[in-house]
Amino acid sequence: MTTLAEALAHCREALAGLTESPRLDAELLLCAAAGISRTTLMAWPERTLAADQRRRLQVLLARRSSGEPMAYILGQREFWDLTLRVGPGVLVPRPDTERLVEATLAALPVDAALTCVDLGTGSGAVACALARERPAWTLIAIEHAAPALAIAADNARRLGLGNLQLLRGDWLDAIAPRSLDAIVSNPPYVCADDPHLARGDLQHEPITALAAGADGLDAIRRIVADAPRCLRPGGWLALEHGWDQGPSVRALLHAAGLRDIRTQRDLAGHERVTSGRT
Repeated sequence: MTTLAEALAHCREALAGLTESPRLDAELLLCAAAGISRTTLMAWPERTLAADQRRRLQVLLARRSSGEPMAYILGQREFWDLTLRVGPGVLVPRPDTERLVEATLAALPVDAALTCVDLGTGSGAVACALARERPAWTLIAIEHAAPALAIAADNARRLGLGNLQLLRGDWLDAIAPRSLDAIVSNPPYVCADDPHLARGDLQHEPITALAAGADGLDAIRRIVADAPRCLRPGGWLALEHGWDQGPSVRALLHAAGLRDIRTQRDLAGHERVTSGRT
């Protein structure tokens, strides 16, 4: 007989040194395997696990021990105030990306009938958050990878976001001239030879959603170069980028003729989102 407390201790020990949050990961894995809430886990640690629950736990524990992201194992991730479905083939939404949502909401009129594109939408995290917060806006979420687009479409459907359209495409190629009020994107921005790409959770996520050339700026260069064609006068462009890429991104926006260029920091104090207007 194995109790919840014993199973939890085993999971914590197995994950120690392998993840950044072994205690939390252990609790979530055990709850998923046993089909219980964390409240139940804390309130009744003496409960015993059935044989099938122990088998499920061992499978989940092995997946996490191999470095597979918790979001893939659980099939979901919290972002903004939404619960989004995620899985292999899609970038796991990060808390830092909520800064992109905050900046966009603060910069644009609440009730205006704006058209905003989210480039490289992945799971649809940014587009879904904006569509939920601004029902008067029309959101167009563009994604090149079919598996990610399918997940984004499922998230939009489950959340009942009628003002969100999805399109398979390559950045701004399919967008007509001067048809947008805003462009937002969390594009790939990691350097292709960054050793972190082969470690931890990152090794399981799609490389095309993470890396963009030798300096990590290939995708950002392409977006910035085409944004003035697609934006209406006064249109807004906002890009998430790496903590040390702010100066380079500001220079790209300036070279493209954008004005009112600003960079906002994330909760850790790092430069994270740079924006500008046509």
